[in-house]
Amino acid sequence: MNHNFKELKIWQKGIDLVDISYDFASTLPKDEKYNLVSQITRCACSVPTNIAEGCGKRTSNHFAEFLSTSLGSCFELETHLVICERRNFGKTELRIELTEKINELKNMIFNFREKISGSGKS
Repeated sequence: MNHNFKELKIWQKGIDLVDISYDFASTLPKDEKYNLVSQITRCACSVPTNIAEGCGKRTSNHFAEFLSTSLGSCFELETHLVICERRNFGKTELRIELTEKINELKNMIFNFREKISGSGKS
């Protein structure tokens, strides 16, 4: 594999996701600093980080595994947002925007993973 990760739309959107995640996390209660704030920022950072790391792997299948990890981090982040919604934590507008960005990115990562792993071929 020889992708320049910085040129990949999924990586760029992943970085945007990190920015919005930090913005949202800053609106959470202070006593969640070592729980939800930490979890949200760590799994958000994991999304583009795994995409970048996958770019350095030798085969498309190895890269696809890192894309799967990145996709899993999206689902984890989305779950944290559901918890925030249920607990009425954080700024609602940012949570909704973040959820929309996660859903868009999940679709993009899934489709890219299918493309590079050849799963879409008959």
